[in-house]
Amino acid sequence: MIKQLVLLITTIILATACSSRPGESVPNAGRYNQAKDSIPQRLPTLLEMTDPVPQAEPLSRGGNKPYSLFGANYTPLVQVTEHREAGIASWYGNKFHGHLTSNGETYNMFAMTAAHKTLPLPSYVKVTNLDNNKTAIVRVNDRGPFHRDRIIDLSYSAASKLGMLQQGTARVQLELLQSPAMWAQTGTAEQCFIQVLASSDSNRLNQLQQQILQPQALPSEIKPGSGIFRLLVGPTASKQQAQQWLQQLKAGAFPDAYFFDSRQCS
Repeated sequence: MIKQLVLLITTIILATACSSRPGESVPNAGRYNQAKDSIPQRLPTLLEMTDPVPQAEPLSRGGNKPYSLFGANYTPLVQVTEHREAGIASWYGNKFHGHLTSNGETYNMFAMTAAHKTLPLPSYVKVTNLDNNKTAIVRVNDRGPFHRDRIIDLSYSAASKLGMLQQGTARVQLELLQSPAMWAQTGTAEQCFIQVLASSDSNRLNQLQQQILQPQALPSEIKPGSGIFRLLVGPTASKQQAQQWLQQLKAGAFPDAYFFDSRQCS
């Protein structure tokens, strides 16, 4: 059954192969090993299809400047705080896997990510498949798609979660959940963070964030610095709320939790 699905999807992708990335004058201008996109030999796991938790992140150094491609000019919406859009979604796989995205990260087709022409990098978007009402949250870290009327290129895992692998494309609606501009609006007023854990293993912190903090409805983010990743709860401008969160964390799975900057929380 899986082999039949692979053959069907491969045919669809060859017919509707998505997009070159910004900076290429023509598709596949010597950058990729494959002339056409293709799918991996396995389906994504349930863990790989887990929605990421929207986090407050600053603008990436790359991928947020105006650019031109195929005669069209694009200006990234770096100050956007609200965005809704409907159109056609596609997805991209093996051809781009392991290569750099527009903001300098490495594309992983098994991560819940996406490419958009103008949304800020990074930002978080909720995608709804209008044909089956399935939803997925993706982190936008790349530019695209530059093909016909498509509005977003999804990773292999995101496309699988939305149930669009067989068709190759789907009618979707996008809703912006988190952007650097949204973070900047609240960052000056809400600076109290609680450090839950610090580690060099970002995957471990991501798992803790999803397994413990997300079910508790605690806002959280992971901040990198000097090779160390910090799992933080917050921000909040309420001292009372900060104290409640700290007591909740210390009484639960994180007895060593503490205020990241006590001056902001007391």
